[in-house]
Amino acid sequence: MSVYSNDTDLAALLQSIEDGKIQLPDFQRDWVWDDDKICKLIESIASGFPMGAAMFLETGNPAVRFTYRKFTGAEQSTIDNPDKLVLDGQQRLTTLFQVFKSNGATIVNGSKNREKRYYYLDIREALNPNKSMLEAVVSIPENKILTENIGRSVKLDLSTREAEYQNMMFPLNIVFSPNDVMDWIFGVMPYGDDNVALAKDFHGKILKGITTYKIPVITLSKDTSKEAVCQIFENVNTGGVKLTVFELITASFAADEYDIRKDWEAISAKFAERSDILRAVSSTNFLTAMTLLASYKRFAQTPDNAVVSCKKRDVLKLTLADYKTGHDALVSGFLKAADFLVHQGVYTWVDLPYSSQLIPLAAIFAYADMAGVNLSIQTNRDILSRWYWCGVFGEQYGAANETRYVLDMVGVFNQIKDGTIPDTVARANLQPGRLLTMQTRNSAAYKGVMALILQDSPLDFMSGNKMDVATYLDECTDIHHIFPQNYCAARYDSLKWNSVVNKTPIYASTNRSIGGRAPSEYIRTMANKGLSEAQIREAITSHKISYDLLAADDFENFIIDRATKLLDRIELAMGKSISGRDSEETIKFFGKSLISK
Repeated sequence: MSVYSNDTDLAALLQSIEDGKIQLPDFQRDWVWDDDKICKLIESIASGFPMGAAMFLETGNPAVRFTYRKFTGAEQSTIDNPDKLVLDGQQRLTTLFQVFKSNGATIVNGSKNREKRYYYLDIREALNPNKSMLEAVVSIPENKILTENIGRSVKLDLSTREAEYQNMMFPLNIVFSPNDVMDWIFGVMPYGDDNVALAKDFHGKILKGITTYKIPVITLSKDTSKEAVCQIFENVNTGGVKLTVFELITASFAADEYDIRKDWEAISAKFAERSDILRAVSSTNFLTAMTLLASYKRFAQTPDNAVVSCKKRDVLKLTLADYKTGHDALVSGFLKAADFLVHQGVYTWVDLPYSSQLIPLAAIFAYADMAGVNLSIQTNRDILSRWYWCGVFGEQYGAANETRYVLDMVGVFNQIKDGTIPDTVARANLQPGRLLTMQTRNSAAYKGVMALILQDSPLDFMSGNKMDVATYLDECTDIHHIFPQNYCAARYDSLKWNSVVNKTPIYASTNRSIGGRAPSEYIRTMANKGLSEAQIREAITSHKISYDLLAADDFENFIIDRATKLLDRIELAMGKSISGRDSEETIKFFGKSLISK
């Protein structure tokens, strides 16, 4: 990549935009400034103040083939293949082109109907040394009539040239047309020598400055990589909406006449129809999973000549051929991943411990389909489940994850092939005291505990009915305190009563019945609902809760007993023991060891 910069006349830039030599890459978003920003930009140009640099990318690199579009207002330009694309400066250049070169009014953002306005400089105000240039900028509706008093009276009418002369209001959309400027100045002559003198003074002091205004332009050579374009665009657009790799791929694939945006809309609609969990999948997630899939497929075929990777630079190198080859398998992979998660006790996207873990999970299912690896047999299903829960309780998906995706994709298939333990499984570790610091669903491990409880099909406290994915949604199930918050607040340490140890999935109606009462009291309510003591005991026990300790309102021993049972269940899911269950730190936190009897 080479970079060069120079100061370029605004007149030349606007002419190149009008001709179509400078256009916008299709990943640039449609957006226009509001009236205040437009007026302030005009002030800067008319005052000779710097407005910041623009950044362009030369076209012609076959490896960086973006689709492009013309500037708003320049759609009739004669050149279809531009020399340069704008990376930074779209809003400023679009605004300046419409204000200074367009025959029509400038589109203004900020109103429901995206109104249009014309812009003028009040000659008298512009030449007044005691006034700011911003005070000279006049914004007027498309009909060129400015009203007040809720439209009842006309404040300023510039609907004719004669009205412009009378009010000494210079229309900015003729600034770069010398003939129109001279005609306008000559048109002032019938309105007095003083006005003619003002017009000539305005031409020399203000208009000449605008027509000779220069903008610093940084140009990136045509050999700039797609990854560099993405990074540069993000760096220079920190105040805007962050550019995603999906938008770059959209522009790139469009050059081969493939509409990936339309394809993604169909995929996301299918995901939404089939599983609430897949609402967590973004277009960029899908492309990352596709890159991981394509990369692993090459590695599996030629392990000595390929490296598995799915970083941003790899996604930007994704070919349309790889996308089409993996398309159906990956769509199916995400659907199978969602089904797998439901069987793990994850029913909605809100309950998903790590949405990012869907990326390698879907890629694993997709490659298994493509390679004929049967993930439905129990041995392979256990390998996948163990990897998943080690990722959750090892809390290994909370930071930059591209390397983790690769390690897990390779690791899972290696274990299926030769028994090698994946890195995520080997590294996974949970300290017993972590249970008390899981206080909200912001924690992936917290959601993981709730999912394991649901995976074991617990029973509703009040009805005794089994909780499954259907009733979970129908009954507006949420996570609630077992010893109610209002009961605990003045009695016990919040580190214990507000932790995951004292919480479980409960139907909304059941939670209302529990209220803020002691467990021994709401257990009696359960009996009043028609449940036998055996049914009540079974329902409570199904949540890994001791019925006897709950009925006795024995909070401290309840916490120890349930923490022990939760650790037992987590060990089963992770397929490995949890160390430190009888350590000094654990005893300090809980008062006793958490070794199962």
